[in-house]
Order: sequence, then structure tokens, then C-alpha cells
Amino acid sequence: METPLDKARRDPESMKARILTAARRMFGEYGFHGTTTRMIATKVGIDISTLHYHWGNKKDLYEAVILDINYDLRQKLNRVERQIHGRPLGERIAISIDQIVDFLLGHPEIPNLIMHRYFGRTREKEGLDFIVPEFISDIVRSMGLSTDGEAASSRAMLEILTIMNSIYGFISGANFFMPMVNLRKKEYVAMVKETLKFMYVPPFAQNEGKPR
Repeated sequence: METPLDKARRDPESMKARILTAARRMFGEYGFHGTTTRMIATKVGIDISTLHYHWGNKKDLYEAVILDINYDLRQKLNRVERQIHGRPLGERIAISIDQIVDFLLGHPEIPNLIMHRYFGRTREKEGLDFIVPEFISDIVRSMGLSTDGEAASSRAMLEILTIMNSIYGFISGANFFMPMVNLRKKEYVAMVKETLKFMYVPPFAQNEGKPR
């Protein structure tokens, strides 16, 4: 049976899709507890009863957002993996940084929601969650830091988490950091990529093939 999320993804111009897009942005900006369905309805320009008709309650809509984001992340990581396959580790890291920074800048609600979820003081107790551990394990394998069938080591996962958390932080904090470092958005993005590659490419490249 087709779910509301399936219908929204199938028809990006539908009311379900419009509500989902607004919900992603609002939850990303204010978190689960700081967002109300009335705020989302107002953002879309509809009555709150219309929102509930299409998505049910706030928890239902939030779970759809998490599923939607997990799907988008999975698809992007699969595309990056195909692009970096077979390249030296330093190149894999550099290309991944460029690709993921651009992707998340186009979808800032993703790092915002992840940061809200894992670093906020309040959490919703029930429902779906981001499948970050699975994503990180997949990235570890894509980078060749573990082999197929081999569990990702704690060190390799922490190394990848370090890069991902740096990216999340730079994107979620962009509006705060840009005036601090006196850069406009285009310059900021370029400098973020350059800085990340300066910090992470050499250590990975120099230690390629060493056990983790």
C-alpha cells in the first residue's frame, strides 16, 4: 500500500509534498519540540486541518521527514560511492568532501536536524531515528577503511564521524560563521571545502593501507 511519503515523493507538486518540504525546513530550524503543526501549516499557507488530513499528527509528519531524509542521504552516498570507487584514498576523501558539502548546503535541514537530534538536550522518546551509524559504516567501507564483511572499527568510524561532524557544524553554523570570518556565501563554501581538505586529506592519504 502506498504511504503518504510515497505519494509525496511521486508527486513533488502535490499538497503532501509541499507540506513535507515545509516540515523539513521547520523541523530543521526549530527541532521537533520547537516546531508546531500550526507553524508548518502557516508556512505552506493552508489550514491546520488540511495538514492533519494529509499527514496525521506532528509525530507522523516528523517520522515522514526522518524517512525522507534517510532516503535522500542514502541515495547521495550511493552516488558518491560510485564516483570515488577505485581512486586513491586522498582523492576519495577530497571528492566526498566536495560532494557532501554541496549536497548538504542544498539541504541544510539535514545537518540541522541531525545536530538537533544528537546534541540537543531534549529528545522525542518514540518514533524513527536517523540511521547515522549505518551511514558511517557504509562510508568507512566506501573509503576502504574496512573490507566487505568486516565490521567497521571504532577508530575508523570516529575518523569518519570527525569529518562528517565538521561538515555538519560548518553548514549548520554558516549564518553565524560567515560574518565572523568576513566571507560571503560563495567564498565561505569554497573556504570550508579547502579547509576540510587541508585538515583531513593528508592524514588519510599518508596512512592509506594501514590497519585501523
